[in-house]
Amino acid sequence: MFLRALRFVSCVFLGLLAARAADRPNIVLLMGDDHGWDETAYNGHPYLKTPALDQMAATGLRLDRFYSAGASCSPTRGTVITGRHHHRYGTFKPGWSLRPEEIGIARLLRDAGYATGHFGKWHLGPVKASSPTNPGAMGFEEWLSHDNFFELDATFSRNGAAPAVIKGESSEVVVAEALRFIAKAKAQGRPFFVVVWFGSPHEPYQGLPQDLALYDRLPETFANRQVKLTSNETGRTVTRLQREVLRERFAEITAMDRAIGQLRTGLKATGLRENTLLWYCGDNGTPEEAVATVPFRGHKGSVYEGGIRVAGVIEWPARIAAPRASAANAFTSDMLPTLCELAGAKLPQRPLDGTSLVPLFDGREPARTQPLFFWDGGPGREAGTEPYLDPELQKGTTPLAKLGPDGLATRNFLNFKYPQVRDADFGGSRAVVDGRFKLVIDGARGTGTELFDLQADPAEKTNVISAHPEAAERLGKALAAWQRSVLQSLTGADYR
Repeated sequence: MFLRALRFVSCVFLGLLAARAADRPNIVLLMGDDHGWDETAYNGHPYLKTPALDQMAATGLRLDRFYSAGASCSPTRGTVITGRHHHRYGTFKPGWSLRPEEIGIARLLRDAGYATGHFGKWHLGPVKASSPTNPGAMGFEEWLSHDNFFELDATFSRNGAAPAVIKGESSEVVVAEALRFIAKAKAQGRPFFVVVWFGSPHEPYQGLPQDLALYDRLPETFANRQVKLTSNETGRTVTRLQREVLRERFAEITAMDRAIGQLRTGLKATGLRENTLLWYCGDNGTPEEAVATVPFRGHKGSVYEGGIRVAGVIEWPARIAAPRASAANAFTSDMLPTLCELAGAKLPQRPLDGTSLVPLFDGREPARTQPLFFWDGGPGREAGTEPYLDPELQKGTTPLAKLGPDGLATRNFLNFKYPQVRDADFGGSRAVVDGRFKLVIDGARGTGTELFDLQADPAEKTNVISAHPEAAERLGKALAAWQRSVLQSLTGADYR
């Protein structure tokens, strides 16, 4: 009797799960590493070939004013996972970890019945089994991940195990792993949430011969200057002609685009593409050594448009039946509240910095109650000296081509306790985007406070603060209040 009842309850549960899966979308988040706004053919790049992204933009929702919420990799990735600005939990710079108490999107969707998997770059803490901030600790049931970025024939850890090399073009490797996970979720009758964070096109650059050949004939006049980057041979900094460097970078972008095409084809072959939301973006603007066609001011690491404006495109045939473009301001912190609404998952009861973009799918404006805030630098290590986690737990294991200052190919992570809010910790480069205006404070050395009209001047060439002092004052007050909230979170107050 008991076994029959148990089987009945199990059948009912599985039936409800299957019914809910049919009502909710599958979700795949894709992110390029250091892939700038202009580095797609659909955004007008004169040389790059990105047919998969171009098709997504032509048939789905193109986000023309999409931003990375951080100016560099780890900070932005933290905002995707948490929906919160990275300073709230001490991920100040690349290589600074999350905190274990953060509630991530994978945990929320897993609790809502989704199968959750992470594939590729993590960079929010070590991916080893003992790390309290590995993908599994953040809610991913399975992962094949790297602590940082990776090139061809990359080294990955599977579910926290000892690292192992997987031969092949790295973007294709992580997409193939994602497709295997998706097939498993389908067989189980579960909706899936999959994150694919590519190692491309982060330097140092490596391309397959067929991809390099596409860019053999870049004009002699294009990118005719010397730039610094990492040598694949030595792991140290070298100086090279930018045109040769970009040939390799473009090859990586094309290979990443091809892998995205393989993912789309795989979803179609299994009948999953119609009800799968596919969302692509970059993690920050173009890095300095690759700046050649960027139409904006600044580059990676800057809160000017060139550092935080990134490609953003969403494809979901079942909901976005006709192509459209949106000029609404949006950023990576919006991903968590958007996906929670679609999946029927509850939002964490703590300060969030994003808002749901679901109205965009129906051609309406999101109900944003606050501007987009950006803050690079900030309190940093000097605000606290006591490690938040045991340093042994913060040691990485997956090697990369670029050697660190200590000469090691692996990376260790940082996070520190922040006991109290100090007046000295409100500094650093910061910005506010609200409608047409953008306020920038200390965007570069000696620039002070600037106000830009992004509708008339997306390149941020003209400071209009003298013509609109009331807008600058309003945005400045909002920024200061928001910073205080962020620093309060940094003390750990949200976890109590």
